[in-house]
Amino acid sequence: MKLLKYKGYFGSFEASVEDNCLYGKLEFIRSLVTFEGTTVRELEQGFSEAVDSYLESCKEQKIEPEKPLKGNFNVRIGQERHIAAAVTAKQIGKNLNQFVSIAIDEALQKYG
Repeated sequence: MKLLKYKGYFGSFEASVEDNCLYGKLEFIRSLVTFEGTTVRELEQGFSEAVDSYLESCKEQKIEPEKPLKGNFNVRIGQERHIAAAVTAKQIGKNLNQFVSIAIDEALQKYG
């Protein structure tokens, strides 16, 4: 899946054959912010306008805009995998966060 990016925000999009349009929403925040267009150029413009409008709305309401992906997340991996990862991390002189970060970096190099 391709994502649009603007001012640190990400947008996903899909096509509606029935309505002959492209539409999307901001990802990785709780607020629902949508955009649309009939061409890719219009979709990209709608996306950037949606981000700008969201930021302006937050400013007017004197609230902090949500930041996508703050840098921490919970992962449910099962007890056995959790134990194996914690033990392996300890054996190589790392903590669990460092171990998981290394594993993610390696996967991103391979797939990203």
